[in-house]
Amino acid sequence: MLAYTAFENLRDLEGQIGYAEANGVPLADKLVPFGSGMLGVGSIGVLLWRMPVLAAGAVGSFLLGVTPTMHDFWNEEDDQQRQVELYQFVKNVVILGAVIDLLRQGLEQH
Repeated sequence: MLAYTAFENLRDLEGQIGYAEANGVPLADKLVPFGSGMLGVGSIGVLLWRMPVLAAGAVGSFLLGVTPTMHDFWNEEDDQQRQVELYQFVKNVVILGAVIDLLRQGLEQH
């Protein structure tokens, strides 16, 4: 799912950059492609269990940066959009928990 998200972000780079800029992300034209690439490479690394610490760290870094910035449900005035952002926020936090566990497992192997 995360690799697919990264691919879709890169496919619609212009739209994703615009969305990030609308959310106040500085240097969105650089951070969006970098973050999406990091998510893609990291998620494939986790899937193949190649360099698991680096891969899980890349995915975790992406989620830590994106989640509070792009899914700030607390700032939404529209109830329906607030629910959408809350769902995305919680989903990312759950995935981040799994990534932290993967990171722990990868560190234990070293």
